[in-house]
Amino acid sequence: MRGFNSPATDKQVRIVLEGIKRTKGIRQKQAPAFTLHRMKTLLRGMETDSLAGLRNKALLLLGFTGAFRRSELVALNVEDLSFTEEGLIVSMGRSKTNPYGDHEEKAIYYSPEVALCPIRTLQAWVGRLNTASVGRNPLFVRVRKGDQLTADRLTGKTVNDLVKRYMGPSYSAHSLRASFVTIAKLAGADDSEVMRQTKHKTTLMIQKYTRLENIRQHNAAMNLGL
Repeated sequence: MRGFNSPATDKQVRIVLEGIKRTKGIRQKQAPAFTLHRMKTLLRGMETDSLAGLRNKALLLLGFTGAFRRSELVALNVEDLSFTEEGLIVSMGRSKTNPYGDHEEKAIYYSPEVALCPIRTLQAWVGRLNTASVGRNPLFVRVRKGDQLTADRLTGKTVNDLVKRYMGPSYSAHSLRASFVTIAKLAGADDSEVMRQTKHKTTLMIQKYTRLENIRQHNAAMNLGL
């Protein structure tokens, strides 16, 4: 802004950065994606008798089926959910790809299996919340020991810890989003369909998010006809 030359275009800087890439490599550490089978097995085994258990299951289901970032999940309020016979519409405010707070929505659908249904699980969770008649009521709140509800909104770190607790230490909150993209692509969804849910602006980001480390997955060599 002050008119100085950008160091990114300096020849000496670019040579140094190129040397770092050659020495260290350029592959970024990415949150791994889990399989649909792993997710279904987890969900079927989760207990929902306690408030904490019900909240955790609702959070994981919504985070996965809505391809949410952890910051988006913890920012949601009960008033952002609109349940209908066709499904659920989640209204969103500001996010990483929506810094100006333009109105955005995500659609969530019913599952024929109750244990895997994000909408029925969320309805059960919302029904247990002690929400006020006015104001903004956090959707995901802390539960004290003794299964006591609080009005304290969860943090992004808590979401990350929950994913690690249920899915394993190698996973993170970002795995929910990466898994949505990967599983949807393997199921035949095109980039535009995936982008409707993730709210990415370019197909390049969809390719970056797709975790297909297994060389046998999504490989044209399967379709050679030999």
